[in-house]
Amino acid sequence: MPLLQSSRHRIGLTFVLIFLFALPGCSTPIANLDSSGKNVICFGNSITAGTGAGPGEDYPSILQKKISLPVINAGVPGETTRDALRRIQDDVLSKNPKIVIVEFGGNDYLKKIPREETFRNLEDMVVQIQNSGAVVAIATIRTGLFYDLYAKGFKRIARKRKALLVPDIMRDIFNNPSLKSDYIHPNAQGYKLMAQKIYEHIEPIIEKNR
Repeated sequence: MPLLQSSRHRIGLTFVLIFLFALPGCSTPIANLDSSGKNVICFGNSITAGTGAGPGEDYPSILQKKISLPVINAGVPGETTRDALRRIQDDVLSKNPKIVIVEFGGNDYLKKIPREETFRNLEDMVVQIQNSGAVVAIATIRTGLFYDLYAKGFKRIARKRKALLVPDIMRDIFNNPSLKSDYIHPNAQGYKLMAQKIYEHIEPIIEKNR
């Protein structure tokens, strides 16, 4: 290989590696960065659905204003990972996803579903979504004991399956009553902050494929 061509090859490879490892919250390459899907699917429970805020004030609606891709709110209040698996085909896989933001676990904790089952269910979701060709972003919430019990499992799945980790989406919200509608859910201002955190993590992926 000529010297100039070899140098260009090394520079190109270096750029790709920098991109893969520079995504916020990412320490390993992310699967399906070249996804040909068309939609961003927000797949979760009441935090995703927007409980505590008015119409258009949920985080998926706010995210829609920040990106050019269609954003679909597939959040259902009260859902566990068990419930999510029952509707993943209709509400996610059939919607031509490009990026799926997965936000589950809190209701599993409240309903005393065994943690190992929660982790199995979450990993099953990730695998199904990735097999459809989409990027998976696992959104986590840091709230005391729940975080302590689940954080390592979520990180392990993200690392193993090459999913993007979006850590602590309730940071600066959970302990601030002025950003919450009740003891758990954000209000409109809280969801704005949440949307911004998520946007900062997925925006490089969207820009890459623009």
